[in-house]
Amino acid sequence: MRRLLIFIAVLLSHHNLKAQVQVQADYNALGDCLFSAYNNATVPVYLQINFADLENTYFSEPLPYVKRLAPGFNNLFTLPRDPDADVPRFNYDIKMFRSDPMAQVDLDFPYLIPFAPGSKVTVFDVKEINGFRGKDGLDSWSATGYEAKPGDAVYAARTGIVVEIVGAERKGDPKSWYHAWNNSITLLQPDGTLICYRNVLASSEKLKVGDTLYAGQEIGKVAGGADNIKLLIFHDSLHTRNLLFVIPQFVTDENGKGILNSSTTYVVTHPREIRALEMSKKEQRRILGK
Repeated sequence: MRRLLIFIAVLLSHHNLKAQVQVQADYNALGDCLFSAYNNATVPVYLQINFADLENTYFSEPLPYVKRLAPGFNNLFTLPRDPDADVPRFNYDIKMFRSDPMAQVDLDFPYLIPFAPGSKVTVFDVKEINGFRGKDGLDSWSATGYEAKPGDAVYAARTGIVVEIVGAERKGDPKSWYHAWNNSITLLQPDGTLICYRNVLASSEKLKVGDTLYAGQEIGKVAGGADNIKLLIFHDSLHTRNLLFVIPQFVTDENGKGILNSSTTYVVTHPREIRALEMSKKEQRRILGK
């Protein structure tokens, strides 16, 4: 088997993302080209491959081709050899994303109000999200705001993988950040969207990037000096620099959900069946009990 190994360390100013992904093409005995990728990160990323030209083969995957890469090894696709021609030849380019640029968002998905069940929470109208993208502004955005007190427990509104935990001070290369806010926790959700909890600090030093938090589990506490938290749900776009924001619906009682109204107080409820929506049977037994 012949092997073509391509190491990609792409810096894309378009998405302010630096990612290291190994894309590998293996030629088998028939001359077919088998593509795979290795994600060196501890969290999923999204890979787009666009072929500029193909010779002696064809690409049968749906277009545009976007693949979620789990940490570690990932099978991608096969370019089959034309039996009457030489081995496949091709040129292509790659883009990397931190969220799914083609996310199929269910606008009716029931999110949990991210506070303790039984507590009363007042919603307010978020008028600005200054600093979310650093000095870059946003043409449009959406956020949900909740009045809160320092030390209040904050719970996961939906199951997700922790991709970023930031305390009072941001560190590291800004190109590696998911956004520019401090005092925040960001999760990648099952549909490929990101959810950011602003003014929230991790309640446990054991919480780390790559951990899965399930709907209704405690994420952290409201940061000292804060009188609110802001919740944003968003994802990348395939064709523009602009993020796409989601206006979520929240569970308002045991049988109802809807878009929350500002200046309205809600009693928080976390129904078991909602918490279990994105859990396996094994996870339900472990997290929720019998």
